[in-house]
Amino acid sequence: MDTFEKKNVFVVGAGKSGVAAALLLLREGARVTLLDERPKAAVEQSLGGEIPPQMAFVQGRMSEKAAMGVDLVILSPGVPADRLPADALRRFGVPVWGELELGFRRFRGNVAAVAGTNGKSTVTTLLGDMAARAFGCVFVGGNLGVPLTAAAGEPCDWGVVEVSSFQLETIDAFRPKVAVLLNITEDHSDRYKDFDAYAAAKMALFRNQDGSDAAVLNADDPEVAARAGGIRSRKVPFSLSRRLEEGVCLEGDEMVCRLGGAEERYPRALLRIRGTQNVENAMAAIAAARLIGVPPDAVREAVSAFPGLPHRVEFVREAGGVAWFNDSKGTNVGAVLKCLEGFSEPVVLIAGGKDKGVDFRPMREPLSRKARAVVLIGEARGRMERELAGAVPLTAADSLEAAVRKAAELARSGDVVILSPACSSFDMFRNFEERGEAFRKAVRELPG
Repeated sequence: MDTFEKKNVFVVGAGKSGVAAALLLLREGARVTLLDERPKAAVEQSLGGEIPPQMAFVQGRMSEKAAMGVDLVILSPGVPADRLPADALRRFGVPVWGELELGFRRFRGNVAAVAGTNGKSTVTTLLGDMAARAFGCVFVGGNLGVPLTAAAGEPCDWGVVEVSSFQLETIDAFRPKVAVLLNITEDHSDRYKDFDAYAAAKMALFRNQDGSDAAVLNADDPEVAARAGGIRSRKVPFSLSRRLEEGVCLEGDEMVCRLGGAEERYPRALLRIRGTQNVENAMAAIAAARLIGVPPDAVREAVSAFPGLPHRVEFVREAGGVAWFNDSKGTNVGAVLKCLEGFSEPVVLIAGGKDKGVDFRPMREPLSRKARAVVLIGEARGRMERELAGAVPLTAADSLEAAVRKAAELARSGDVVILSPACSSFDMFRNFEERGEAFRKAVRELPG
C-alpha cells in the first residue's frame, strides 16, 4: 500500500503504539477509526491527552460488518488476533498489520532488531548507544518505548528496535538488516496455545531475511539452536560456553569477537553491570554493532559507559551487610534463572504477581542451591507455593512492602535480596516500573 490517502483504516487498540500508528495514518490523509474496549474517557486519561477530533473513536470490538468497508487494519500488540473478525477480513482481502510493520514501511533507513524472551531492552539500549557513537542519526525504540512510527519521515542511518513476539505476529514485509535473537524461554502462556506457537512468533523475526542480511543467535540456547536451521541469512553466534571461530565468545576474562577473519578482544572488566546474563547481552550487542559498522573503539566506549537499565538486576542499597537488587522486569521464569546465575552469594528471593500460566517448577533446583528463602506475593503465590514446596523455605506476604520487611528478617549479612517476580505486575501494580519503584521505596525505608 503506497499511499494511505483517503483509505479507510481501523486501528484496534488505543495504547501507545496504536495511537502512534493512528497519528501517522492521519498525517498521510487516511480516514482513521480508533477502537478500544475501554470508554473514550479512560483511553484519553491513559494517554494523557485528548483523541484528535478528526479521528473517529468506537468503544468495543471490530464487527464483521465493519470489515466490508475497511482498507487496512492496524492491530495493537496488546490485542490478541482472535479479537478481530478474521474470517470476514480474509473474505474481503483486508490486510492486518501491526504498528511495527507500518513503521518499517515508512522508516527511511536500515533496521537492526532485537528479540528474545529476556534481555532485549538491555541489548537494544546498549546497541543503540554503540550506533549513536558511530552514526549521525540513530533511532532507538520499538517495544522498548518510542514506537517505530514516531521515526517515520526524515532519513536515518539506523533504527535499533526492540521487537516482541506480539509485534512479530503482525508483520508482512518487516525485514531487519541485522536481527538478534537472545533466547526463547516459556512466557505468555496466557496468550499462546503452546510453547511452539510462542517460539514460532519469535522466529518470524527472520522470515524475510536473505543472504545479504545477518542473524545474531545465542548458540547456548537450545530452543534458538533447534530452530536456526531454517534461517537464510548469515548466522553469527555468540556463546558463553564454547570457543567460536566466527562470532563472539567468552574466553577467560575477555569477550572475543571474530568476524570475517579479524579478531577483537573486549575485556569483561569493561562491563559495569553484573551477572552472566549481561555478559551474554554485551556479546550480542558487540556482534550486532560490528555487523552494522560500529568501530571497535566506539563499541568499547559504549560497553564501559553503560550503567544498565532500571528494574533489571538494579542495585538499590546495602543495609546491615545485605545487598538489595531490583529485578522487577524479571517477569518470567527464564529471567529469574538468569538473574540467579549472576550471584554467588546466598539469596532471599521475592517473587510472585499476576499468574501468566507458566511452569514454576524449573526454579526448584536453582533455588535449592542458591536461596536461603523465598517470599511470595500476589495472585500467583498459591500455585508457586505448590510447585516450589520442599525445594526451599517459603513464606508469603500480603503486600510488596510486607515482603521486603519479611526478607529483611530472613537475610543474613553477606546475603543478597532480589525482587525477581517470574510474573507480571498487573495484579498489584500498573506495570513493572511501578512495582520496581515501590520495591526501591520499601528498601530505602528499612533501618540501617
